[in-house]
Amino acid sequence: MYDNTRKLIRHFTEDGTLPGASYAFINQQEIRQYREGLAAMIPRKEPIKENQQYDVASLTKVMLTTTVILQLLENRILALDASVQTYLPDFSASQVTLRHLLTHTSGLNGFIPNRNALSASELKAALLNLPVEDICGTKVKYTDTNMILLGYIIESIENETLSVVFEKRIMVPLNLLDSTFHPADPAQCAPTESQPDRGVIRGEVHDPKALVLGDHCGSAGLFSTLNDVLRFSQMLLQKGQLEGVRILQESTVEQLTRDWTPSGKLERSLGWDLTIRKQGRYLFHTGFTGTFILLDIKKQTAFVFLSNRVHPTSDTPTYLKKRDQLIETYFSEKEVEWL
Repeated sequence: MYDNTRKLIRHFTEDGTLPGASYAFINQQEIRQYREGLAAMIPRKEPIKENQQYDVASLTKVMLTTTVILQLLENRILALDASVQTYLPDFSASQVTLRHLLTHTSGLNGFIPNRNALSASELKAALLNLPVEDICGTKVKYTDTNMILLGYIIESIENETLSVVFEKRIMVPLNLLDSTFHPADPAQCAPTESQPDRGVIRGEVHDPKALVLGDHCGSAGLFSTLNDVLRFSQMLLQKGQLEGVRILQESTVEQLTRDWTPSGKLERSLGWDLTIRKQGRYLFHTGFTGTFILLDIKKQTAFVFLSNRVHPTSDTPTYLKKRDQLIETYFSEKEVEWL
């Protein structure tokens, strides 16, 4: 299944683009899982473990924050075009709505001076007072700030930390056995970057904002395994339910392939990127550490990819070019298959 895609992943582990990867393809009811390369390069080489945990980075945005927001929209606890101030009165920008946050059209300028020196409360105060650029509602500017604010909205409604909300609403219902904000055994986690001030990061989140915000971060912080990300993906492919447990309404999942930006022309869904091709519309989301989920809801197919490409060092421009090449290779094989 997808031989050229698999060969390319193997090549990327051999040329140093990434140390290794755990990945899988879903074709309706058929699932094929693979492992390639190593989990760690330093201080010693380690093979990829069975059920290896990865820092999934921004996949947290879709696995947790987006999904819970969609649940709250379904239950009419939230309104898509309501001002963020309706739910976060201390938020400074009255013109920004939930739709703007979910589609990354808020125009929020996320630059925060001395960000890494701030405490969680100081960082939250800064995030609530970010300036808004004049592109609000008209252009997509992807930023983790949007999802962090949505996380704060979830916490204000649920009166629980995001990690607890995730456990109650997503993790336990879907039986995600190895997904957590707090890995019990760092040795089970694929290490990420080696940094001068932190050493080799392992079992601790790589993202600097998530490191400060901890259980309150809606943009990153989740550790998960291929099995768990596949279960989450299967839930979406099966229109919101898995093994008789419903997480989202069928109509909610079906409508995710729409463009939900204010103009309807910017190729973003609610929380997800839209990849539009001749053969159909795909939901797509990536994570900085080297992860992504690519879903075709209509044909019930998926490509789930977990790696720690930032280990031991990060070369983001090179990786992004090769990730695009990988996805294009997958599309070429998949689209021939469905002709």
